[in-house]
Amino acid sequence: MPQDKNRRFWDRIAQRYAARPLKDVAAYEAMLAATASHLRPSDRVLEIGCGTGGTAIALAPKVAHFLATDFSAEMVRIAQAKPGADAVDFRVEAAQEALDHGPFDAICAFNVLHLVEDMPALLRRIHDTLSPDGALICKTWCFSDVKLWVRALFPVLRMIGLFPVATQLGVAQLQQTLQDAGFEIVEQRIFGAYPQNPFIVARKAGHRA
Repeated sequence: MPQDKNRRFWDRIAQRYAARPLKDVAAYEAMLAATASHLRPSDRVLEIGCGTGGTAIALAPKVAHFLATDFSAEMVRIAQAKPGADAVDFRVEAAQEALDHGPFDAICAFNVLHLVEDMPALLRRIHDTLSPDGALICKTWCFSDVKLWVRALFPVLRMIGLFPVATQLGVAQLQQTLQDAGFEIVEQRIFGAYPQNPFIVARKAGHRA
């Protein structure tokens, strides 16, 4: 199963992932600030695909409850050992399992939607799990929009264990998939050097914060 293969991939690279320095600290901090601007002190927030927990730890003090989940036990183990982790409810769970704990006022999905097996189904479930004025805050790699020669490397890197199983979609397709799931895109920005990795805030159609 692709999901099992992805889980093994992330468990295997977790230590290297955690040790890798941020390439663009300013862009990351700007993304955190943008995310925080959509959160309220009373919010219950879920992050799916939390990785080693840095984003969750930064955002958790701004809300009432922050549940951060990842299907990689090794990623979560590293997250739980970080300073500030006691402010976060870290759990080893796949995205669909994590949504069982809803409703949530905001759901964060940073660089994870392209890694799930059935993105349309997950987005519909996220939509149903959010409170009436809730927001999905996401950042997603749209690999169909990267250069062809870069895309040509992905199968080779995957064969040697250096690239996960991932969906290739473009920014326009991502926008349409969100809209098909019942969302209205209320903000879209680029943080950093890659327009193929948009930051998007989407709310249930007809609702505004």
